[in-house]
Amino acid sequence: MKKLLNEELQNQIREFLNNMKDEVTFIFFASEKNCETCEQTKMLLSEISELTEKITFVEKSLENDKADAKKYDITLAPSFVILDHEGKYKGVKFNGIPAGHEINSFLSAVIDMSGVEFGFEPEIIERIKKIDKPVNIKVFVTLSCPHCPGAVSNAHRLAMLNDNINSEMIEAQTFYDLSQKYKVSGVPKIVINEKHELMGNQPLEAYLNTLETL
Repeated sequence: MKKLLNEELQNQIREFLNNMKDEVTFIFFASEKNCETCEQTKMLLSEISELTEKITFVEKSLENDKADAKKYDITLAPSFVILDHEGKYKGVKFNGIPAGHEINSFLSAVIDMSGVEFGFEPEIIERIKKIDKPVNIKVFVTLSCPHCPGAVSNAHRLAMLNDNINSEMIEAQTFYDLSQKYKVSGVPKIVINEKHELMGNQPLEAYLNTLETL
């Protein structure tokens, strides 16, 4: 079967992944029901995991692995989470294939989850760690949106730094019903705890200003 990533892309990604510190694991959930991009997403994750010994790829089924799906709060397919070197889920989830521009947020999440420092100022980290209420951040994206990866990366980094926060990328066209539910007319659209909304690639401070009012 022809690979999704050509040799040039493989070499570029392999070089980028050389920056990884510790190992990470992809837990991928497919579905047997009407999942147009499941096979492509599986191929992308599998091909990237083959570029370094520091990535483990695990495939699950939404229908047959219900306990695992519940553990990671997976209700959509294709979806996957990235676990840290201890196998811990730190609230980093992707719903839909992270292709196009979104491969940038995906690869950044891999590097970040491997333990590479984000470079945040100490006062920002302190503000993030003070969030003491449950937070869910949904970032709606399209694969052609150049501004979306930054919004996704900020949300995922918040989750990595605080166990009260979980964040998820949602590919708006794949999950059209959800896009309609949340009235997504432009991307990136950020929805926090189902009611607070931000538009565009907002700086980290914009997320924090909202989280601190919850």
